[in-house]
Amino acid sequence: METIPKKRTATRDIILCALFAALIAIGAFIRIPIPYVPITFQGFFVLLAGFLLGPKYGSISMLVYIALGLVGLPIFTEGGGVMYVLKPTFGFLIGFALCAFVAGLRVRKLKKLTIGNLFLSGMIAMIPVYLIGVIYFYFIMNFVMETPIGIWAAIWSCIIMVLPADVLRCLLASWLAKRLIPVLRKEAV
Repeated sequence: METIPKKRTATRDIILCALFAALIAIGAFIRIPIPYVPITFQGFFVLLAGFLLGPKYGSISMLVYIALGLVGLPIFTEGGGVMYVLKPTFGFLIGFALCAFVAGLRVRKLKKLTIGNLFLSGMIAMIPVYLIGVIYFYFIMNFVMETPIGIWAAIWSCIIMVLPADVLRCLLASWLAKRLIPVLRKEAV
């Protein structure tokens, strides 16, 4: 009798994983174009995937999205294909996989599910996005594209310019997750 709930849970997790991979792809096209690093809605769906699916399936949903884009589906902000790894913003996609993982881990450890705790967890989960994103951006701009850019300019473009939008996306994801996590936990039983 125990295998039926496990199968149902595994099927549900795979479906949710695929759903979030699709939502992350959609989020790539909801964007505000600014120089170098566009502001997209992907961060919202990545945080929500981590909050709702946990570290394993949240990060898998992001990895599925990356894999689909690298095999050629034009689901990244500027297209797709294996050569996308040479785009300065590809580091953010790598960081998003870690972001979903960290967000999922942090939510698991929360003693009390509040919007404030979720927001703090989400902003902490964004740290790998910023670190990997800035380093990757700086390396690709300077050594692959041969477009010299200083580290402070990279920090400005990759963190300072997008931080207000990230705070708003994190607040929205926290508010929504606060309402959805209890529902998903109830359905998993």
